Amino acid sequence: MTSRRGVASAAALFGAVAIAGCGLGAGPSSRGTATLTVTRDYGSQSLVDADETDPSESETVIRFLDRESDITTRYGGGFVQSIDGLSGTESGGRRYDWFFYVNGIESPVGSADVRVHGGDRIWWDYRDWTAAMRVPAVVGSWPEPFLNGAQGQPVSVQCFLRSACSQVADSLHDVGAKTESPTVAPADGGPEATSGPRVLVGAWSKVGGDRAADELGGGPATSGVFARFQPVRGDDALVLLDERGDPVRTLRHRAGLVAAVREGDAPPTWLVTGTDPAGVRKAVALLDESDLTDRYAVAAPSHGDPIAVPVPASGDEGP
Repeated sequence: MTSRRGVASAAALFGAVAIAGCGLGAGPSSRGTATLTVTRDYGSQSLVDADETDPSESETVIRFLDRESDITTRYGGGFVQSIDGLSGTESGGRRYDWFFYVNGIESPVGSADVRVHGGDRIWWDYRDWTAAMRVPAVVGSWPEPFLNGAQGQPVSVQCFLRSACSQVADSLHDVGAKTESPTVAPADGGPEATSGPRVLVGAWSKVGGDRAADELGGGPATSGVFARFQPVRGDDALVLLDERGDPVRTLRHRAGLVAAVREGDAPPTWLVTGTDPAGVRKAVALLDESDLTDRYAVAAPSHGDPIAVPVPASGDEGP
């Protein structure tokens, strides 16, 4: 069992769910298809996939989950303890629990209080949260948060590499996102004030000066991203971490990264970046469902297939 103190502090932050207050009436429906995804270990294993057409006004995340899975609760029914028998626990000094995202953004409230709308992408993941209690934003619900998650606000595409920036804008247009005209990113470290999500496009030597992007330097506990850039022989290298926060692979030239960070309550900032311009272009090529779905972040090496981040810890099977 998870320690009471650890669970209590974690639950306040990562969306434990309250059964009470779900409501009973169906109410009017919203148009569109909502999807439910349940995975474990940072999306590496799929457990449940379901969808719901035109969800009713009274539909909530907990109701949606409960219809598609067997769940148990704790603390008098206030929080989800298990989904289909997989339970929050502590094992070998590591802590594991359930987290959920709505349109790629970690929910600040419990799932009984989150309404489901047509088009929403609901993602539950069971993971080791010892190294990162919070992962505020993820890329695995693409094209969210740029559609429903943007709540009607345009996406700000901020450029440090114009040719790649145009390709990012095209990718967003192709999935139906509303974007502002790409702009040159601010030189003072920003972030530039926007009412919707941002996408920063450029090599890390430029992107890393942004205040939100700079969170990567604090490690997963600060940014929620299990990757960082560091200088190696005068050039930026991309270091990939495992779920424990330990470095497991270093990518040097022509390596790209797509990741999401979130500064406070601001809309998320996506980083489409790399070790150099060639790496940025490899990151741009990752902007599709086949590469991003159910991933917290994704790296592109100079050769070979994309790499899900965090990289699985060697020999760690989890509970």
